[in-house]
Amino acid sequence: MISKKVVTPNFFKPVLDFESQLTQLKKMILSFNDSVVSEIITEQINDLQKDLDELKEYLFKSLTPLQRLHLVRQSDRPTTLDYISNIMDEWIELHGDRGGTDDSAIVCGLARLNDQPVVFIGHQRGKDTKENVIRNFGMASPGGYRKALRIMKHANRFNFPILTFIDTPGAWAGIEAEKLGQGEAIAVNLKEMFSFDVPIICTIIGEGGSGGALGIGIGDTILMLEYAVYTVATPEACAAILWKDSTKSPIAAESLKITSSDLKLMGIIDDIVKEPIGGSQSDPSKASSLLKFKICSELNNLLSLSSNDRKKMRYQKFRKIGKFYESSLPLS
Repeated sequence: MISKKVVTPNFFKPVLDFESQLTQLKKMILSFNDSVVSEIITEQINDLQKDLDELKEYLFKSLTPLQRLHLVRQSDRPTTLDYISNIMDEWIELHGDRGGTDDSAIVCGLARLNDQPVVFIGHQRGKDTKENVIRNFGMASPGGYRKALRIMKHANRFNFPILTFIDTPGAWAGIEAEKLGQGEAIAVNLKEMFSFDVPIICTIIGEGGSGGALGIGIGDTILMLEYAVYTVATPEACAAILWKDSTKSPIAAESLKITSSDLKLMGIIDDIVKEPIGGSQSDPSKASSLLKFKICSELNNLLSLSSNDRKKMRYQKFRKIGKFYESSLPLS
C-alpha cells in the first residue's frame, strides 16, 4: 500500500522542522556515556519542547480565516466516514434516493451510539484525486439531498435521532444539477427538517459552504469543530464577485466572519468542539473522542425535552439568526 504524502501548511513547516530536530537530538542523547551531561541536555530539551507546544498552541489560535480554510481543505483531514467509524459502536451505510440515483457525495446510514439507535448523514470528500472525482469533491447533487431526506424521514418515523456532518464547499453547481432541481431539493430539506419530531444535531467538521451545507444543516444544536469554517460563499468566490479579483480572498475571508469563534459570537452556531493542536488531522482518534463526548452530551439534553419543545426551540433559533437592532445616536 502506497502512503499518501501529507501537505503541510507553509506557516507550520518551521515548527515541524524544529520539532523533528528535537526528536533527533533526543535519540542522539541515548548514546551518551556521561549520564550527568545527558540529564542536563534532556532537561533543556524538555524545556524547549514545552516552549514549542506553547508556540504551536499560540500559532493555531492566531490563524487567519483563510489559513483555517486551507487547513480544513487538507486531504488528510478526517471525513464523515472517518468520524462515523471512530464514534459509532456499529453502523451500516444505506444507499439510493429511491428515484434512480445514489449520490456518493452524501453518505447516510443507521448506527448505534452508546446503545442509542441514530441515523447519520454527511458530506463525503475523497482522500485523493481519484476518490474526489468519485465523490464530486463533496459537492452533492439533488439526488444526494433527496437521499438524505429519505433517510431523515425514516429516522422520524422510527424515532431515531439525526446526526449530520457538514463538509462541503457547496452544492454541485453544474447545469445538470439545475435541470434536476438542485434549489428545490435543498429547499424541501430545509422545510422538512424544521418539522421533524426527533432530535437533530448538526456538526460542521470541515468546510461548510452555502446552500450545500444548509441542505443538511437545520438542527436543534449546531456544533462546529474549532478550525472548521462556515460561510455563505467561499472567500475566493466572494472576492471574484465583489472585486473581480480572487487575490483579495484574504480580505473577503475576514469580512465574511467564517470562523467558529465569530459564528458562536453571532449566535449562528451553539458550541465549538475543541480540536487537537494542528487540527483533527494531527490526531483523528483524539478529535473523534472529543466530538463523541460533545454529541452524546447534547443528545442526552435534547432527549430530555418533548418533541414540541424541541421544534419550538429549533424554529426560534433560526428566526433569531441575523436579527439586529437600530437606534439613532443622540445629537450633541
